[in-house]
Amino acid sequence: MTKLTLKPLKHYLGLTAIILFASCADTKNDTENTNTMNENPLLAEWTGPYQGVPAFDKMDLEDLKPAMDTAMTSHLNEIDSIANNPEEPTFENTILAMETAGSEINRLFTYYGIWSSNMSTPEFREIQAELSPKISEYNSKIQQNKALFQRIKTVYENAQKQPLDTEKQRLVKLTYQEFEMNGANLNEEDKKRFAEMNKELSSLYTKFSNNVLHDEENYVTYITKDQLSGLPGSFINAAAKAASDRGRESEYAITNTRSSMDPFLTYSDERSLREKVWRTYYSRGDNQDEYDNNEIISKILKLRHERVQLMGYENFAQWRLQDRMAKKPENAMELMETVWPAALARVEEEVTEMQAIANAENANITIEPWDYRYYAEKVRKDKYDLDSDEVKQYLELNNLTEAIFYVAGELFNYNFIPITDSSVPVFHEDVKVWEVTDKSSGVHIGLFYLDPFARQGKRSGAWATQYRSHANYDEKRTVLASNNSNFVKAPEGESVLISWDDAETFFHEFGHALHYLSSNVTYPTLNGGVRDYTEFQSQLLERWLYTDEVINRFLKHHKTGEVIPKSLVAKIKNSSTFNQGFATTEFLASALMDMKYHTTDPSDINPRKFEKETLKELGMPEEIVMRHRSPHFGHVFSGEGYATAYYGYMWADVLTSDAAEAFEEAPGGFYDRELADKLVNYLFAPRNAMDPTEAYKKFRGRDAKIDALMRDRGFPVPNE
Repeated sequence: MTKLTLKPLKHYLGLTAIILFASCADTKNDTENTNTMNENPLLAEWTGPYQGVPAFDKMDLEDLKPAMDTAMTSHLNEIDSIANNPEEPTFENTILAMETAGSEINRLFTYYGIWSSNMSTPEFREIQAELSPKISEYNSKIQQNKALFQRIKTVYENAQKQPLDTEKQRLVKLTYQEFEMNGANLNEEDKKRFAEMNKELSSLYTKFSNNVLHDEENYVTYITKDQLSGLPGSFINAAAKAASDRGRESEYAITNTRSSMDPFLTYSDERSLREKVWRTYYSRGDNQDEYDNNEIISKILKLRHERVQLMGYENFAQWRLQDRMAKKPENAMELMETVWPAALARVEEEVTEMQAIANAENANITIEPWDYRYYAEKVRKDKYDLDSDEVKQYLELNNLTEAIFYVAGELFNYNFIPITDSSVPVFHEDVKVWEVTDKSSGVHIGLFYLDPFARQGKRSGAWATQYRSHANYDEKRTVLASNNSNFVKAPEGESVLISWDDAETFFHEFGHALHYLSSNVTYPTLNGGVRDYTEFQSQLLERWLYTDEVINRFLKHHKTGEVIPKSLVAKIKNSSTFNQGFATTEFLASALMDMKYHTTDPSDINPRKFEKETLKELGMPEEIVMRHRSPHFGHVFSGEGYATAYYGYMWADVLTSDAAEAFEEAPGGFYDRELADKLVNYLFAPRNAMDPTEAYKKFRGRDAKIDALMRDRGFPVPNE
């Protein structure tokens, strides 16, 4: 998933998009801190090569609170100057002035995002808990600045009468729409209540995410040597290291993250342990203790509902989707409800096949959720003669890194040059950096940071972010892009091997990075995106993992160096629709729950009960659980970037499947030069400077159709 790093209003297009992942406490009183605005390293201009780089080596928590106070005050002063400009409002003195303001706080939030997502500590979380409501107040002061909004409104209305050039026109529209959606047209009393709710929500989002992080860090399952049956050697070695890192020598740690849970449930022969690990993982935030998130969810839903009702909307989903491709909840639900029955039917087939194997083995069990991955793997071997662990031997992380760079070179003409000196500081020794240049001209494009491994204090999952986005309104600003994963680090001298699913995710997140790097927009705000569209580009890049060029060059055995056998590749491709019932159903269950939560009156919602009853009404199979259960559904309850927008992955999947068929039909396949140019020019480079529907039509020549998605998943195609 792409991560929205905390930014000032003008750059992330909406307070409601903030994701606050953690929180923390002051280690030094403000009055004791002698740093001035110019001396505080968190506010300082970035120096060094490549137009300056973040000073990650100078991050000190003692500087954070005074830096935040200074940066917010400075930016609000800039905003006031714009709002109170006595000259008639114009694009230059209002919209462009907003784009250029806030450079200090932009830099500060880069560091803030690293602390919250990549290297959180109890100390930071305490500080963040204190800062979150202050940041909310700061954003509300911008959103509710009456004089500022009047100037924006004037520029917007003038542009309706006398249109500006294309990029300016879209920027004006997005800026006006963002303020309007966040209550700028409310009366003063309602504005006050709106701001109060945003402040309370920001604290709830922080607490929600901290509770999940607590359960991920503190619930670890330790096993002994006699409990390793079925587990691959690479997993055993990584689990031994994870235990050793926690002071538990001669044991093996199953950490409470997907990257550890998933392979354990796939391979472990110990059914009782599978159940324990499964329950531990899926009960994150739901342990009826001080870190339980159910009451927090109830409060969030009520506040969101009250907030949008102030603006005349029936529910949160109706408000949120108005600027997305889906436009309204009914359209998103229509897509999901078209796919849902086919997914359920496939699950029934999958469970039947798994139960048959269990019966043949005289296991004397009925398939339960902690059995699904384990017996699915047995079915995979039986049906396709495909062993996932055998595949992993050819999926070595360094080779896959070279693979994504190769694809970027072929499609985008990019070259990635490793930076091996200390000219670019990093925030952890695991982080690697590459310079990105144009292969033909040698022109500098930006930097690519990669933080691949799981560790204490790093949130789970995989995400992309950018420390500096492209802009060209005065001089060209090059991009600083980042990918972040949670692969389990191998012992010293051993290869990091990952699953095929993880390799797809690796390509996926790199798709986000390419979206950042390829930007050709003029104004920073246009680097934003429409949520149900921005996942499309990254999902599409996953398809290049399956190409012969990548397979033959980079999928090599980590010990022998031999290219993955064609027979094994054939099995992978033949099994491409395998387990799609599970994959589609666990995802859609979360997406449907997201939409149900936000289209239902939340007055009496008990999340634990609502989740159970809603899933029962939907016909959720007992053998599967939601991909993200409500109490740890960070996409939706750690912020608002994906709230009522989790469906967007499937909306983007429709575009992905349709676009992939275009490459399959092209003379040069997935490396067809003409189509690759269209890919870059229409789907990547414009970012949000072009309406997504228009951009896709320019690439494909028509709107996307759902047919390709259904074919990809092996589901019946409607009306075919």
